[in-house]
Amino acid sequence: MSSAMSAGRKADGDRRRERVVKAINAAAQKGCRITVSDIARQAGVDRTFLYRHRDLLALVHAAELEPAARDPGSGASAVSRASLQADLANAQARTVRLSARIQQLERRLSQDLGEQAWCESGLGAPTDIEELQRTISRLEQRNVELTEALQESQADLAAAREANRELTRTLNQRGEQSGQGAPAPSDTR
Repeated sequence: MSSAMSAGRKADGDRRRERVVKAINAAAQKGCRITVSDIARQAGVDRTFLYRHRDLLALVHAAELEPAARDPGSGASAVSRASLQADLANAQARTVRLSARIQQLERRLSQDLGEQAWCESGLGAPTDIEELQRTISRLEQRNVELTEALQESQADLAAAREANRELTRTLNQRGEQSGQGAPAPSDTR
């Protein structure tokens, strides 16, 4: 009886193996997603059956990587899981680059808007700084010229005062010399 049971178990295992192989081939023909769970479900076996039979597990994994079957007349290109993963990785890398660029542009926009608001508020530096610096230079030069002119005028005034004093002294001395014989003016108050 044990040999009959053993033969029955072997036949059951063979039938399961056939169902797994047929499920893999059918999924590949249809272009369906191929995973261990999907194949086990389609073949009507437990996933542990596939994990216990390494050769079947290798078939499932090989089918996952193979391009899907296609209709030769459709002109559609075959797409493998590996190519899709590569496309996904490229898309993710592009997303990271674009996110970094967006952040850079947002910072630049924020700075530009901040500067514009600062200038429009009247608190910021005027935009025509060069004209203001030229005006400052002209005014400083004018200030130097006026200071020199004032010093010259003060020197002329001091010279005129000194000349006036000298003349007054000279006139006073002449008047004293000529007026020694003349009476002194009287006080009539």
